[in-house]
Amino acid sequence: MATIEITGANFQDTVQGDGIVVLDFWAEWCGPCKRFAPIFEQVSDEHPEAVFGKVDTEANQELSAALQIQSIPTLMLFRDGVLLARESGLLPAKALNELIAKAEELDMDEVRKQIEAEQAKEQ
Repeated sequence: MATIEITGANFQDTVQGDGIVVLDFWAEWCGPCKRFAPIFEQVSDEHPEAVFGKVDTEANQELSAALQIQSIPTLMLFRDGVLLARESGLLPAKALNELIAKAEELDMDEVRKQIEAEQAKEQ
């Protein structure tokens, strides 16, 4: 599956959807980002059921700041609207595939219960 461009305008709608969403935060001047791009594309082809999006941090500085992106490439993985993973640095394809496999195996009802329990503790 081809990757889609993510901006401040479509970020919420994209990550709040059902299923897995994998976002790559990158910039044109970033060497590691350029090396990660073909890995990201390859893995997106292997997981047509997931949404793969790219966020140009230069063009979307407000979104990047709001998400506290401090180094690139940064990868964020969501499932059913819940942020499950955030990784900075160049990931090999095997690590990215393992991250997606772990997200697919999760019981999201249990994850939501854990989040609610943590939020209750904080109040």
